[in-house]
Amino acid sequence: MLAIYKRELKSYFQSMVGCVFIAFLIAYTGIYFMAYNMVSGYPYFSYTLSGSQLVFIVGIPLITMRSFSEERKNKTDQLLLTAPVSLAKIVIGKYLAMVTVIAIPNIIFCAFPLIIMSQGTAYLTIDYISIGVFFLLGCVYAAIGMFMSSLTESQMIAFISSFGVLIVLYLWEAILTMLPSSAVSGLIGVIIILTVVVFYIWNMTGNVAIVGGLEIIGAAAAIIVYVVKSEMYENLLTNLLGRLALSSVFTDITDNSIVDLTGIALYLSFIAVFVFLTVQSIQKRRWS
Repeated sequence: MLAIYKRELKSYFQSMVGCVFIAFLIAYTGIYFMAYNMVSGYPYFSYTLSGSQLVFIVGIPLITMRSFSEERKNKTDQLLLTAPVSLAKIVIGKYLAMVTVIAIPNIIFCAFPLIIMSQGTAYLTIDYISIGVFFLLGCVYAAIGMFMSSLTESQMIAFISSFGVLIVLYLWEAILTMLPSSAVSGLIGVIIILTVVVFYIWNMTGNVAIVGGLEIIGAAAAIIVYVVKSEMYENLLTNLLGRLALSSVFTDITDNSIVDLTGIALYLSFIAVFVFLTVQSIQKRRWS
């Protein structure tokens, strides 16, 4: 795993992708820092970081798009699949290399609150927590991008699909306000979500009997609950999908100085889930 980590980390700087990402993120944040904290005298660096989320949305797909799609296109993925290292270690080694690239600008950001403190009042606790959560948010985006890269051999498709998913997550709260709140809409939404999950299971296993049974049993259970107690489905989509608003965990800190430990647990869960899905995606290709 260490050899894969070193190889991947070295490749990010040899291809200049890592350097460009780090330089652009620091420069973009530095402009906000000068405007808000130095010129306007705003004492919270956390507020400055909130404007840098857009760099993650564009920059992280740029980092992750080649992680597995390039290996697949060049047929070098066969070497990885036959290497005397577990597939999980290969995925984690690649992922840790991405995380290291994301960590470098965040380490540099740790100096910014100290600059604010040297000029006057500073709120170091909130600022450093926001830097840590900002880094975790980047790790979540990297896990998602890596999974999307594992699904295709085209780097461009991997970039566009990752960018699309991240922009939807960024706008998630605004999207939820447009969802209907009626019980019937909640039932339809549950069945659609069930169908998406069942389709993924079918794509991974190819077992029609199992996925067909899951779909029928799940849909029947949802309909029975609706008939017995339809009010349970009112605002269900908003309440259920609202938990996936990843940006709100970070903005709660930057805007309201509220640290949500359940949100941090959500970030770690997302990372674990998408690393696992990446392993399963590649594992399927090994046996197909």
